[in-house]
Amino acid sequence: MTSQLRLAVPRWLRRLGASALIGGQAVSAIARGQIGVNDLMQELMEAGPGSFLIVLITALAAGTVFNIQVVAELSKQGANAAVGGLLALGLSREIAPLLTATLLTGKVATAYAAQLGTMKVTEQIDAITMLRTDPVQYLVVPRVLAMVIMAPVQCLLFFWVGIWSGQLSSTWLYNIPPSVFWNSVRTWMEPDDLPAMLLKALVFGLQIAVIACGWGLTTRGGPKEVGTSTTGAVVMILVTVALMDALLTKLLFG
Repeated sequence: MTSQLRLAVPRWLRRLGASALIGGQAVSAIARGQIGVNDLMQELMEAGPGSFLIVLITALAAGTVFNIQVVAELSKQGANAAVGGLLALGLSREIAPLLTATLLTGKVATAYAAQLGTMKVTEQIDAITMLRTDPVQYLVVPRVLAMVIMAPVQCLLFFWVGIWSGQLSSTWLYNIPPSVFWNSVRTWMEPDDLPAMLLKALVFGLQIAVIACGWGLTTRGGPKEVGTSTTGAVVMILVTVALMDALLTKLLFG
């Protein structure tokens, strides 16, 4: 009966449930202070400085392209002075947290899933367990904590670089004075826009780490399955982040 029920439940759903349990164990271990400092520092470098360049380049492009599109439309209405405010709202409420999550999924989550998946199929996880070490505490906790810390930092970097690239492109390409641009930003943005942006980024970072680690630890088969598991983790992260983004947007701004 149990085996029939197991077959009836899609594997992705079982893995999602296992990831939630693994994430719960990791959060519990973090709350108890069971954190390996050396492992945490290594993962912070991976999720932070190791990913800064791709976030920087994408933010420069996103701010400039978004600004060009906005100015092209607003200039027809004679409302160029609103460019900065629209860009700031778009970046803080949606573009920065969502694009940062997507970049970290491609750069960091794939590494997490592949590393843990390889360890699983080569029985390194079993060896860690035999040494009476909790694999969740040893492998998952530093990765989850690193992403929870660094996702908001990366998101804030994305926001500020995007804003500055938008201001520079407005001035150079459309002769909008910097003072007009920044006054528009201050007028349009609400005091809780930045905290809401960082909250989104924190939740997305938690999702990314938990699902990537969960998919890695539930990899079965040989080395070929590591690639399949990594791809599955990326797809599941993008789907769940999109759904969570819709929920958080409704709760925070609805």
